[in-house]
Amino acid sequence: MIAGTPRGFRDILPREALARERISATVRACFSARGYLPVETPLLEDRSAIERGARVRDSAFQLFDTDGTLLMLRPDLTLPVARLVAGRVGAGELPARFRYSAPVVREEPSLRGQPRQFTQLGVELVGEDGAAAEVEVVRLLAEALGALEVPAWRIVFGSVRPLTALLDACAPTPGFREEVLALVHDSDLVSLDELVASVPDLAPEASRALAEVPRLSGGTEVIARLDALLAGAGVPEAERGTAELAELADALADLFDQGRLSFDFSIINSFDYYTGIIFKGYAEGIAASLASGGRYDAVLANLGRPGLAACGFALSLERLQEVLGEPGESGVVTPGVRLAERPLRIAVPKGSLFRETVAALAAAGLPTGELSDPGRKLVIREGDVEYVIVRAQDAPAFVGHGGADCGVCGKDSLIEAGLDLLQLVDLRYGACRFVVAEPAARAGEAERNYQWRGTVRVATKYPRITQQYYDAIGQQVDIVTLHGNIELGPIVGMADRIVDITATGTTLAENDLVIVDDVMACTARFFAGPAAYRCDKRIRDLAARLAEVAREGE
Repeated sequence: MIAGTPRGFRDILPREALARERISATVRACFSARGYLPVETPLLEDRSAIERGARVRDSAFQLFDTDGTLLMLRPDLTLPVARLVAGRVGAGELPARFRYSAPVVREEPSLRGQPRQFTQLGVELVGEDGAAAEVEVVRLLAEALGALEVPAWRIVFGSVRPLTALLDACAPTPGFREEVLALVHDSDLVSLDELVASVPDLAPEASRALAEVPRLSGGTEVIARLDALLAGAGVPEAERGTAELAELADALADLFDQGRLSFDFSIINSFDYYTGIIFKGYAEGIAASLASGGRYDAVLANLGRPGLAACGFALSLERLQEVLGEPGESGVVTPGVRLAERPLRIAVPKGSLFRETVAALAAAGLPTGELSDPGRKLVIREGDVEYVIVRAQDAPAFVGHGGADCGVCGKDSLIEAGLDLLQLVDLRYGACRFVVAEPAARAGEAERNYQWRGTVRVATKYPRITQQYYDAIGQQVDIVTLHGNIELGPIVGMADRIVDITATGTTLAENDLVIVDDVMACTARFFAGPAAYRCDKRIRDLAARLAEVAREGE
């Protein structure tokens, strides 16, 4: 057997390596021409030192050295460079302009087709006036994308300030604030709507702003709407962040006029990292961003250097090479796809959600004549829309990996997929609920087993949903993942209970199972890939029409 590389890591042969050198050289020339100097940081970092700058998500790539220090393989370059600036760069050396080209490592679940090692090409500007720094790094990103001749590139902006200021003004409790930030971070705008609607103490203006701000997108005209929403919700003018957005838009007016820049306030995650604008670079044929960056003054303050403005971005070399038609394996690029030359591609779920999905799409104004009776066809083209008929459980994967731009499936499928997707509209059909059930004849046995075992053993087809439920109630759970007839789990003694989906409870009753708790309600949702949503107005328009269809159907 020939020895291979670990999952998510690979060898790079000469042809691809030469392409990577050419791309890196072009980017390096752009950075150097603007006065950015090279720095290198260690592959391994002291985790406690990095975490002083910002929260670090759990990483599988950690180890203890012989001194007992917990080390981690760097997951990005911004935090290490910030650490370097905080400890090694004096006030007389500011502003500091640094560039880097180096590999980073992040964990990805198996079977996702995603690399775990990739190379970042980036810059960090520290110590310059905040607005000036933002303008400089954004123009530098635009120059790099232009010099590389990236097809139909675009930079999309958001900002953390409007939402955090809104929550400061209206959040009834700290818990509500944290829930809102978590949902926005997860791009779950449907659950955000549900949360806001469940709080009667919120003023109507605050509810409207919380629902609309993450959905605002477009050109410079959206700043006025953002300002009006925040003003109506009682956010003081000085705290809204709209003045700095207007200043930025004025300084970059030529790029806005060319259609290269736009606003989209669904890009407002990483609240403990970024403190101002956040931006991402996109191109045609890619299901994720080519570049990401923003303003992160708080990181320097946390590392003991308050009062310094810091802004930067990083490009993905692997995604760049594929977008440019070179060999590569980023897992998110469909080379050669031209947005203007192909229809909007929608993942339509077969099975129980199919008919109502077709009806909703037709009510939203899309052609569905052939889709209504597809026969054995899996791909159907009608006008400027292409329908890809898939299992509901697979719809998130098709959209997440660029096989479709948007789609429909149940909330459960989105949770189980765990992909970076924007959940946009509750379509309000396909209603069902997830429950915990156990054999009626063995009532109380699960609790007794928990007392001596310390865990509850649960059979399910939905391990993510099950884990989230038991995490929420504070119980340890051992999950037995099955793919069918999970009712058998407790019947034959494999498990204490099951977590399953039910509409009527008939199957449970026929197998002598009784419901002991509700886990969550579930309906169909319209969702989209972040890149497609932020670059294709057709998706945003369709989301608005589907939301109207759902309201009319109540």
